[in-house]
Amino acid sequence: MEEKKLDTNSIIGFILIGAILLFMLWQNQPTAEEIAANEATQEQVEKEEKTPVITEADKAPEAMTQATDSASVVKVVQELGAFGYSATLASAADKTTTLENDVLQLKISNKGGQIVEAKIKPFKTYDSLPVYLIKDGNANFNLTLKTTDNRTLNTSNLYFEPSLSTSGDNEVLSMRLKTGGNEYLEYRYEIKPGDYMLDFSIRSKGLENVLQNENAILDWNLKGYRHAKSISYENRYTEIIYEYEDGKDDYTGLSEYKEQEDIDITYVAFKQHFFTSILLSDTPLERGKFVSKDLVQDEDVDTLYTKAFSATMPLKVKGGEINQSMNWYYGPSDYEILNAYDRNLDEVVPLGWGIFGWINRHVFIPLFGFLGGFMPYGIAIIVMTILTKIVLSPVQYKSFLSQAKMKVLKPEINEISEKYKDNAMKKQQETMKLYSKAGASPMSGCLPALMQIPVFYALFQFFPSAFQLRQKPFLWAEDLSSYDTIAELPFNIPFYGDHVSLFPILAALAILVYMQMTTGQNMQAQQQPGMPNMKFLMYLSPVFMLVFFNNYASGLSLYYFVSNLISIGIMLVIKYYIIDDQKILAKIEENKKKPKKTNRFAKKMQTMMEQAEQQKKLAEKKKK
Repeated sequence: MEEKKLDTNSIIGFILIGAILLFMLWQNQPTAEEIAANEATQEQVEKEEKTPVITEADKAPEAMTQATDSASVVKVVQELGAFGYSATLASAADKTTTLENDVLQLKISNKGGQIVEAKIKPFKTYDSLPVYLIKDGNANFNLTLKTTDNRTLNTSNLYFEPSLSTSGDNEVLSMRLKTGGNEYLEYRYEIKPGDYMLDFSIRSKGLENVLQNENAILDWNLKGYRHAKSISYENRYTEIIYEYEDGKDDYTGLSEYKEQEDIDITYVAFKQHFFTSILLSDTPLERGKFVSKDLVQDEDVDTLYTKAFSATMPLKVKGGEINQSMNWYYGPSDYEILNAYDRNLDEVVPLGWGIFGWINRHVFIPLFGFLGGFMPYGIAIIVMTILTKIVLSPVQYKSFLSQAKMKVLKPEINEISEKYKDNAMKKQQETMKLYSKAGASPMSGCLPALMQIPVFYALFQFFPSAFQLRQKPFLWAEDLSSYDTIAELPFNIPFYGDHVSLFPILAALAILVYMQMTTGQNMQAQQQPGMPNMKFLMYLSPVFMLVFFNNYASGLSLYYFVSNLISIGIMLVIKYYIIDDQKILAKIEENKKKPKKTNRFAKKMQTMMEQAEQQKKLAEKKKK
C-alpha cells in the first residue's frame, strides 16, 4: 500500500514520543545532536461551491409528475423526453421502500431511486440516539445523463418504479427509471442477512436510442452526522479515503477544504471516525474527483455535522447502455469487519503507515482482540501495556546500562573537557579514546531507545482506531473512545476545552516523574551552546499530554499513564537491584587494561581527526 502522509494527530504523537526519547538519548552521549522536526503543512484552498447542472426537466415539480389530465402529461413528456414516461406512472411520488436485515435498515426513495435513510441498528450515538449515516436529506446520489435529443437529465430529480422481491434469504429491490414498458435504467439493491455490505448495480435496457455514447457522471454527496461527544476528536478522524491503481490508497486529509483527483478508482469511503459509508466498484472507474469541506466553524458550539464530502466519477455508456456492478457499505469502521471482505477496506482504519501499520495488524489487533474476549476493555488495555513493557524491558535495560556506564565515566569526561576546553577537536579525540578503552559507547544507549519508536507510535495509532473501545466504560471514564470528565468548566480554555479529564493529568504526572528519574545527575543547569534546553523539554512533554490529550480518547491516556508507571517501576528495579555502579566501574577498569582492536571506521575517523588537528596547528603557525 502507498505510504500515507502524516496528519495533525500523527505530528502531535511524534512530538510527544520524540520529547520522551530525546531525554533517553541525552543520557547516553557527551554532546547531544540537534533534533530536527519536519512538520508537514497542508495548503488551504478556498473555492466556491460547485454549481450543479440544472435543466428545465429538473425543475418539473411533483404536481406535474402526478398530472391526471392529458395536457399536463404531454407537457411532462415534452420536458423530460423519453424519461417523461416514468413521470406519468403511479410510482411518481415521494414514497420509500425499506430494505432491512438484523444490522442495517435502508430506506430507498422513488425519487432518484436512491438511499435516503441508512440506520446502523446495533449502535447508539454518544447521547443514546440511533446511529444514522443518511437521514433528512444529508446525502444525494445522482447520475447526469446525456440523451440523444440533447437533453441533460439528473436522475435524483426523476421518479423510479420500485419492485421488492427475495432471492433465498436476501431481499432484492429493483428501482427502474422507465422510458417505456420494457425500457429502463435500473438501480438494483440486494441485502444479505447480518451484512453491512449490499450489492448494488446500475444497468440499462433498451436505451441505445435514448442515451448518447458519452460517459454519465456519477455524483455522490454526503454530510457526516456527529456521533461522538468530542466534535474536535471525531472530526480529526473524519475524511475521504479512496483506493486507486491496483490497491494503492490515499486520503483527503484534515484541511478545511481539500480537493484532489486520481485514476482507476475501486472504492471511495466517506469515513466518520467510527462509522463509514463506502461505494465500491467491481471494475475500476476511469477517474475520480474528491472534495472534503470542514463544516465545524466553532468547536465550542453544538453542531449537527462534521464534514461535507463529495465524489464525482464518470460511468461508461457503451452503445447507449450502462452496466456497472458495485457495492454499498454502511457500517462501523471496525478493522476486523472491513478486513473480512478482502477488498482492501482495512485501509479505511488509520493504523499507521509502514512498520507502524504492520505492528498494529499483526501484533496489537490480534492481542487486544484476544484479551478483550474475556476481560473488560479497560483491564485489557492495562494487561496489553504490561505485556508490551515486558517485551521491551531488555531494550530498556540496555539503555539504562549505557546510562550507568556514562555516569561512571563522567568524572573522567569532565577532566578531559576541562583540560581541552579550548580545543574542541582534541577534546573529541580524547573522549573517543576513553570510550574505546572503557568499552563504552553513547550509541549503545541510543539504538535501544530508537528501537522503541515503532511500538510507541503504533500504539498511538491503535487506540484512537479501536472500534471495540467505543462506549466501553472503565473506572470513572464512561467511554474509553472519548474523553473522561471529572469536572465541567463554566468557560472554555483554548486548546484545552471546557472540562477536566483525569487520565491525561495522571499520564502527565507519570511522564514528569519518569523524565526526572532518567535525568539524574546528567541534567546540567547550564546547557552547552547551541544544544536544546533539556530542562525545558522535560516539562514540555507533560504539558502536551495535559493540554492536547484532554479531548483525546481516555483509553489512549490510560495507556500512557500505565506505560510510564511500568517504566518507572522497571527503572527502579534495574537501578537498585540489578545494576551495581561499583561492578560497572571495575569492569570498565578491566576493559581499559585490555588491548583494543580498532575497527576500520574508527581508524578512519581517528585519522581524519588527527589530520584536522594538524591542519589547525599549521594554520595557527601561519597566523603567527
